Amino acid sequence: MASKQQIGSARVGAWRRGMARSAIALGVGALAFGAQAQETFKVGVVSFLSGQAAESFGIPAVNGAKALVEAFNKGEAPAPYNKTGFGGMKIEAIYVDENGGATKQVQELRNLYDREKVDAVVGYVGSGDCLAVAPVAEEMKKFLILYDCGTPRIFEDGKYNYVFRTASHATMDNVALARYMKARNVKAATYNMINQDYAWGQDSRKDFMLSMAQLYPDAKAGEDLLPKFGAGQYGTEISALMSKRADVTHSSLWGGDLQAFILQSGPRGLFKRSQVVLSAADHVLTNLGDKMPDGAILGARGAYGLLSPKSALNDWWWSVYQKAQNTYPAQAPYRMAQALMGLKLATEKAMAANGGKKPTSEQLAAALKGMEWDSPGGKIRMTLGDGHQATQETAIGKTRYDAAKKMVVLDDIQRFPAECVNPPPNVKSEDWIKSNFAGAKC
Repeated sequence: MASKQQIGSARVGAWRRGMARSAIALGVGALAFGAQAQETFKVGVVSFLSGQAAESFGIPAVNGAKALVEAFNKGEAPAPYNKTGFGGMKIEAIYVDENGGATKQVQELRNLYDREKVDAVVGYVGSGDCLAVAPVAEEMKKFLILYDCGTPRIFEDGKYNYVFRTASHATMDNVALARYMKARNVKAATYNMINQDYAWGQDSRKDFMLSMAQLYPDAKAGEDLLPKFGAGQYGTEISALMSKRADVTHSSLWGGDLQAFILQSGPRGLFKRSQVVLSAADHVLTNLGDKMPDGAILGARGAYGLLSPKSALNDWWWSVYQKAQNTYPAQAPYRMAQALMGLKLATEKAMAANGGKKPTSEQLAAALKGMEWDSPGGKIRMTLGDGHQATQETAIGKTRYDAAKKMVVLDDIQRFPAECVNPPPNVKSEDWIKSNFAGAKC
């Protein structure tokens, strides 16, 4: 099975030169759907096409979008996604590079709505970007789906009518890690942490510490490192982690940062001296191959990739993506797929209530609010944030390099129901964890 490195640096370069602001109309014509058969539904898709988050996260996510939109436009997806396009409307996707910071993304979002006249935007990996663009979309009264970013703050600290997130936030990831450790009696008298110094890393660190306080009340926190996003070099941090030895080392690093940290810390023996637990690491496994140390405990921010459940829909999605990219889909394409699947069903639901006409932002929002649907990674339910924030099941496993298969595999997988690792409605994540996970159903 080919790695993303085998896809080649030339392809990455081609994306950067040609895709960042190009409008790509994918697929063929649409089947008739009332009088709107020839109408187009324009969707802005925003993810990292350049920078340290592109190769292992942003580009795979957009590759997933391309494969899925093409299948939708050809009417080749399985039921209930088998109507051509969005209810007969051909989908036109406009791809935008998320690299460049929150200020740039706010302007790009305005351009998508005002200049490109998109009907919806699906995007954003960076928690800082999501926190910046969500209030702008709300101010403009334009429909926005956040497909990935992890910070719980968006819907726990704010209220929106036009903004949705179709994936669970990061609290799930860190609660599941701690529950997995406890279920296996992992020794954790002491633990160190290394997380990025922005909303994602800060929130992940807090949720893990709070979960440890409930499940390992005697555990002592040691090193608490917060390197900047995109640091790339971790010699000083690794030395600190090695000199102040701990039973467990926690990290929510992701993308190029995570890959660099593993490549730099593995040869120095960190993974042998400490049980490393990684909240969002599956997406670097194909790149790392045999450089990924055995025995690391990791999650994928959902039941994705090697942690995904067996289902006909998942088998189809895996096949479609692997055929297009010569590698299996990890968390980023899965999250993009469930966002676009939710958007498709919401659009068609709104059209059915609107005489077959293209829905407005208000009608899309009314349709998606509180909705649930099947995705390749399991059931998605819009249960939090007054029906605007998704919950879903997740899974955790342990790494092992399989020389015969020439790939990293995940062993000892444990699945967690959504109700076990996500807070209930109208309860903030921090308060829920501090209550010893009151109401959790495990």
